Amino acid sequence: MSGLIGRKIGMTSIFDENGKNIPCTVIEAGPCVVTQVRTKGVDGYEALQLGFDDKNEKHSTKADLGHFKKAGTVAKKKVVEFKFENEHKLGDVLTVDVFTEGEFVDVQGVSKGKGFQGVVKRHGFGGVGQATHGQHNRLRAPGSVGASSYPSRVFKGMRMAGRMGTDNVTVQNLRVLKVVAEKNLLLVKGCVPGHNNSYVIIQK
Repeated sequence: MSGLIGRKIGMTSIFDENGKNIPCTVIEAGPCVVTQVRTKGVDGYEALQLGFDDKNEKHSTKADLGHFKKAGTVAKKKVVEFKFENEHKLGDVLTVDVFTEGEFVDVQGVSKGKGFQGVVKRHGFGGVGQATHGQHNRLRAPGSVGASSYPSRVFKGMRMAGRMGTDNVTVQNLRVLKVVAEKNLLLVKGCVPGHNNSYVIIQK
């Protein structure tokens, strides 16, 4: 479960050795600072707390400043815990070198928010041309949602209109196409959740 915190830069495409055009996402992965070492004796489990992206001192609480001062670094905007097999000390800096080209990673992020959406966009209902029963002349309406005189209520979980997006989404088994160590960039095949410049968690 080792990994890094990163920032989604955007999408592009590269050509492989066979001349095939492969869509990929560019992620700025690290550098991440070890801001706390969790131990079994003190915390009941073993993990490393990593911090990413410097935070302005005036926007940080005194508790945050004291916590990050122990690691010899400035306050960080994003903090996540990972389990590493190798041992690391407080203040160590982990870079994109923890990944190698060709391996597979899982990327977690918050999906784009789409606001309040209807059933056609949110759940894939038929809509125009594939109208289901009970819609009459409202071709994007959900149709009947009740359950007759018994139980005289709408069941929980009924697919209806509502807020869509801004969910924690994990995309698994994305192949690492390229590691650009000097710029802390990671190119993974396919798309990852979130808008450009949003934080993502890369695990392997």
